[in-house]
Amino acid sequence: MGDNPDRLYRLDGVAHIVGVINEEPQRCILSMRRQQVMRLDERYVPYLQIAGLYHLARLNERWFRLDEPLVSAFVEQWRPETHTFHMPFGKCTIIRQDVAYQLGLSVDGRYVSGCLTDFQTYIQGGRPAWVWFQELLGVLRPANQIQKFAVNCSWFQEMFGECPEGADEEIVRRYARAYIMMLLGTQLFADKSGNRIHIRWLPYVARLENMGGYSWGSASLAWLYRCMCRVANRHVVKLAGPLQLLQSWIFWRFPGFRPTGYDTFSWPLASSEKGPRVQMWRLKIDLLQAGDFIWMLYSSPDVLQVVHPNVLEPRHTALWQCVTTLIYFAVVEWHLIDRVLPQFGGVQMQQAVCWSSRPVQSRRAT
Repeated sequence: MGDNPDRLYRLDGVAHIVGVINEEPQRCILSMRRQQVMRLDERYVPYLQIAGLYHLARLNERWFRLDEPLVSAFVEQWRPETHTFHMPFGKCTIIRQDVAYQLGLSVDGRYVSGCLTDFQTYIQGGRPAWVWFQELLGVLRPANQIQKFAVNCSWFQEMFGECPEGADEEIVRRYARAYIMMLLGTQLFADKSGNRIHIRWLPYVARLENMGGYSWGSASLAWLYRCMCRVANRHVVKLAGPLQLLQSWIFWRFPGFRPTGYDTFSWPLASSEKGPRVQMWRLKIDLLQAGDFIWMLYSSPDVLQVVHPNVLEPRHTALWQCVTTLIYFAVVEWHLIDRVLPQFGGVQMQQAVCWSSRPVQSRRAT
């Protein structure tokens, strides 16, 4: 560990970001995200609906501005050991119910995974990955636009940005596949490069009619958890993942952080604006009380009026309260809702605290 009594460490021995606030009061994470500019063509809608991604695509049509200071202040409260935010009033976290309401994604279905190390044999018939890329998307990938199993995002958008007028069904299907790959690569599963589209999605877009059977909501939450755990390291400043989910969750669960005019309810719930500096957010978090957090957000009549009925199907709602693992390829993270029972109307029993750290100085000194 370390010898500094004012330094906070994670259980894996890595210095936690909150332990350096007094030394680096201006520290702020950088979001590695890319706004998708491919137009949502009406001809793609049937494929997006089948894939269960139509609501996400509608969100993508609106400009999303991330408030990096606000997100930074919340990252400082994140504990990788439990996947929860440790607030002055207790613990809370983003759960699968939040994903369903905020992004309109299914949390029920098969896990999103595959064997990338044996990619050529994973794909049907043993065809090489780039051969399948050409067959499904109808273009040859230029050698200078490839990074291992990924293509340059700018090139991808240039090639598939606009579906030709009068295109036949096969051409539209190709462009719909490209749109979905871009949607997944930028909205849900962006990495810290911020400029590449992975071809791991080829087996999924090859069978668009089966995409709706996957738990895209659980996979996106697993990826957000992993990205949050990484950036809780004091030496990491770049944050990727489904950041629209993170910021929208903050705005809806903490009314005191909402920008002006953020009370319009529409489906899905995710939206965002820009806000104050990181020091101001830190001070506001330090003063939070239990009444500042909406524990039972989705029981509000305003939300119930706009919620899509598919979200409330028993096969989905039964999974919201499951302590289970969330899977996204090699990412496996725990969904520990037993630590945030008040978010389901329950009573939280006291749990043993096990930290490999010493107390950190109050941040109000900054």
